[in-house]
Formats: sequence, structure tokens, C-alpha cells
Amino acid sequence: MAGVAVSTVINGDAVEYLCQPDEPLLDVLRDRLGLTGAKEGCGTGDCGACSIILDDRLVCSCLVLGAEAEGRRIETVEGMAHGEKLHTLQQKFLEHAALQCGICTPGFLIAAKDLLAKNPDPTEEEIRFGLAGNLCRCTGYDKIVRAVQDAAQVMKGA
Repeated sequence: MAGVAVSTVINGDAVEYLCQPDEPLLDVLRDRLGLTGAKEGCGTGDCGACSIILDDRLVCSCLVLGAEAEGRRIETVEGMAHGEKLHTLQQKFLEHAALQCGICTPGFLIAAKDLLAKNPDPTEEEIRFGLAGNLCRCTGYDKIVRAVQDAAQVMKGA
């Protein structure tokens, strides 16, 4: 099968790659580009572990073909920190112990980033709804919700 040439922007950087026509974007990110933050939890878009932001829209990268990224903007968890300085959400996840095994954490962080970009002052109910596409089997959800609430307050004041 011939490869598809794709030009896209990932975390602010212009990127070009070749992929197979039927290759999921998740596999391109992880296997071809070394961006291993997004995880494959289910492969069917049910768990949110592979969440990314594609043109300002939260999507499961396991459901998007790599070829569909042509000319698009992608944000992954790797683009959240600035050098050694963690994004406020990342810092609050650490402070609130809102992670354990780590499989779901990148997806939750990206989903929370997307939520706060669209709603900088969400209620607890709005946070829970905004993160409903992400599943965690280790921590439960209260610590994650508290971390997002705390991050929202800090980011509002910044």
C-alpha cells in the first residue's frame, strides 16, 4: 500500500509524515512521531485515553485517520508544559494526587484543557460532564474534578 504524505501542525510545530491510508492518528502520533502521551485504552473511542485536540475540538485519536490530519492543528499532552514548567492543570493533578497508573491521565489533561478553554469558570457539574468521555479505573473521579476546579481558579487569576 502506498503511503499518504501529510503536512500538519502538532503542538505549534509544522510536521510532515507518511502514513498508511487506514492508519489511525493515534498510531501515527505514537509509532511514527514518538508522541506517546496519548494511549490506546480501548481502540473504539469509549475511554478517552487517546484524546487530543484537533482544530480546537476534543477528539479520540483512535477514531481519526492519520491522513485526515492534513492541514489541521493538533494539540497533544506533550504540548502542555513549557520546557520544565508544567501547565497549571498538570501541576494541580500532581498536587491533588489525581493520577495513579497514568493510562488515562493524558486524556483527562487534554479534555480538561479543552473544557477550560471553552469555559474558564465551570461548575462541578460542568467539569464532570466535560470529562465524561474519559474513564479511570484507579483514582475515581473526585480528585480529578478537584484538580480541574483548582486549576480553573488559578488560571482565572493569572
